[in-house]
Amino acid sequence: MRRNRTMLLLIVAVFFGSLLFAGVLRFSGWRPAGMKNHGELLQPPRDLRAVVPHLADGSAYAWQPQRRLWRMVVAPPAGCVQACIALARKLDTVRRVSGQESDRLQILWIGTPPPGMPTVAALQVLRPDPALLAGLPRRQGDAGDAQPGVPVYVIDPNGFVILRYAPGFEAAGLRADLSKLLKLM
Repeated sequence: MRRNRTMLLLIVAVFFGSLLFAGVLRFSGWRPAGMKNHGELLQPPRDLRAVVPHLADGSAYAWQPQRRLWRMVVAPPAGCVQACIALARKLDTVRRVSGQESDRLQILWIGTPPPGMPTVAALQVLRPDPALLAGLPRRQGDAGDAQPGVPVYVIDPNGFVILRYAPGFEAAGLRADLSKLLKLM
């Protein structure tokens, strides 16, 4: 009888102990490595659905959620040349290594691309629009960024800005985040 009671108490302790441990992990903010993203998750996401950007030729750029396109957005300052060329190459590489999903990725460049920029597939050049630029937080970087430069944003197929990558980000982190997102939608 005493042995059965001890066994029952041990089973109850293991059950409630694991629940308590899981609760401590959950409320302390711990997340498994596979659940973490490399970019800064914007809370709340910025809503650009009502904004109608215009391409360099003047035609309207529609978000078209039914196409399920994800966008990498760059809004560089005037005079950005070498750093912007390197950034364009980095984004093009991220898009190309996405394999069969690369046709669901676009690069939106807000403003005039720098002279000498290589041809980048799926690049859409947009005219600067105050409403569009207002939806991109901390465009010129901030004190929390590792280095000065141009941040990159990820916009979902519906037109919400969901991620921000600080200047000098690792391309592998952006690619990893995009591969998870592309699997979702």
